[in-house]
Amino acid sequence: MVSLRKVVSCIKNNNNFLITTHINLEGDALGSEMAFYRLLKKMGKRATIINEDDVPYGYDFLPHLGRIKKFENDMKNIRFDCFVALDCSFLKRCGKVSRLNSKDKPILNIDHHISNENFGDINWVEPSCSSCAEMIYKLYKKLGLPLDKGIAIPLYVGMLTDTGSFRYPNTTSSTHKAVSELFKYNLNISDIHKNIYQNIPLKDVLLLNKILPMLRCACSGKVAWFQIKRDISRIKTSFDLTENILSFARVIKGVEVVALFKEKPDQRGYVRVNLRSQGAVDVNKVAAFFAGGGHKTASGATVKGNIDQVRKRVLAKIKESLD
Repeated sequence: MVSLRKVVSCIKNNNNFLITTHINLEGDALGSEMAFYRLLKKMGKRATIINEDDVPYGYDFLPHLGRIKKFENDMKNIRFDCFVALDCSFLKRCGKVSRLNSKDKPILNIDHHISNENFGDINWVEPSCSSCAEMIYKLYKKLGLPLDKGIAIPLYVGMLTDTGSFRYPNTTSSTHKAVSELFKYNLNISDIHKNIYQNIPLKDVLLLNKILPMLRCACSGKVAWFQIKRDISRIKTSFDLTENILSFARVIKGVEVVALFKEKPDQRGYVRVNLRSQGAVDVNKVAAFFAGGGHKTASGATVKGNIDQVRKRVLAKIKESLD
């Protein structure tokens, strides 16, 4: 693992930073970006945040969102000294924003995925960390920079969402210690939770109601899976449909692994596979077999093929891990 000293040196030796994260960004990606942006500004640096995707539904309460720019093709001449990728296991996961580094500026890669490909010139990768946000918190402490409420909120959101509200195995004593300090800044955790988790429009709940009856089980009830065809996957939703489906199935007694197979609406002949584990099965290894990755208990892959064929192949691989 790269020492924090090298990360600090990279920040001190550069003046203008381009910050980005993965496509389909969520709470940890967004929170890490906002907190890292504020860190750079506190150090007197210039920084620009550019993402391929819009800010996801439910996160509009976060401070400083106006600083985020959406990728446009005419951004090719944007100037920066260092390209910062947060919460990305591989460079192409940044989507179109990765094209902006055509002049091969140094890449600072900060991530906590066990599947990270160490694609940066400086790679700070800590799979033992609950979230990328917890790593950014560590960076604040290393630099001796003061926190404030505008920093504490995105850091808390990142840790909250990537630990499943502090119930996943990646939650550690260090995570709780960090959160206890963030609480000093008068966070309204009830409002934060409501915005993220209790804010689903009725039309989206009705869509979810159509999908849940599609639940099927395999491996004597140890695997629960859903299959969503293009006619449903192409429907735009305000909330994270995938995460809500997976969370629902994880609470079923006896289920060790949950799998969601979804035809990609924008890529015919490709299936998005999302996997969640209770801990006994390393779904990162399953996803890696299909050129994907993530965490031991939460991973995914995009697989070429017919959805029925892909499902059979992935379920067979999961069964191997259960045997």
